[in-house]
Amino acid sequence: MLSIFTKLADWIIYSIFGMSPESKLGSGLHFFVEDTTKIFALLIVMIYIIAWVRATVNIERVRDYLSGKHRVFGYVAAASFGAVTPFCSCSSIPLFLGFTQARIPIGITMSFLITSPIINEVAIVLLGSLLGVKFTVCYVAVGIGAGIIGGAFIDLIKAEKYLTSLASSARGHNIEAGHADVKPVKMSFRDHHEFARDELKTIFSRVWKWVLIGVGLGAAVHGLVPKRFVIEHLGAGQWWTVPAATLLGIPLYSNASGVIPVAESLLNKGLPVGTTLAFMMSTVAASFPEFMMLKQVMKPKLLLIFFLLLLVMFTAVGWIFNLIPF
Repeated sequence: MLSIFTKLADWIIYSIFGMSPESKLGSGLHFFVEDTTKIFALLIVMIYIIAWVRATVNIERVRDYLSGKHRVFGYVAAASFGAVTPFCSCSSIPLFLGFTQARIPIGITMSFLITSPIINEVAIVLLGSLLGVKFTVCYVAVGIGAGIIGGAFIDLIKAEKYLTSLASSARGHNIEAGHADVKPVKMSFRDHHEFARDELKTIFSRVWKWVLIGVGLGAAVHGLVPKRFVIEHLGAGQWWTVPAATLLGIPLYSNASGVIPVAESLLNKGLPVGTTLAFMMSTVAASFPEFMMLKQVMKPKLLLIFFLLLLVMFTAVGWIFNLIPF
């Protein structure tokens, strides 16, 4: 049965504009209309619901809870918390800075920073609807695993010494506000609605252009790039295609919602699952704007370590998943 979004795209592209389903331009525009309407509808519904649930979550309590637990539990908890926060690589940094100032171990904060842009509820819904349950489960497991491993490695090398003087001085103070017994605020139905509405406006205004860019790139790949080209140059799973895809993803900078349509097109063209995973994760987890913001709290050596850590982890993920039959 055709979805309402497919029928809408059929009507707009094939009925109103009179384009042929067999043409490359018609196929690409159909992909763009169908995925854009589907993603925007899911974004509006999911962001509102998630914001409604998050309305009473107290960040200070989360920080206190993480700072008092065993390191391994801290990595898992921080990565899981990152997975349920709807932030891109840049917008997750304010929470990362808050964790740093609350004197939470740097490895735990890194677990959050790595996982937060890779996974969120919206991305899971979109992945499930566009790419299937199996791919979604793999992506979520890899994203959380990357956060846990990355955080443990950062603590292993004692990366606190690579923080800037600004971050170190903030960590040296006893931040009473971060450990205060903050009472939960009771919110009425109207308060929840207004909070969710404002969150929807804020987040949607931040991501809609990346969705359009991502779907546009996906439509271009879907309609204009020959399947034979992808299979011949990247589809054979040569070892070098995975690090190449990882490096290619970093300067593109998108959030998970924006890169999913591109990944859908690449998979449909024959790109291996592992190579696609590596491309997706590097696109959403690392970006030049993010590194520019992190310069405020990280010395260049730690920034380089962070960059290489992501490159190695995502490349390893790509190689491993390319060996698994799907």
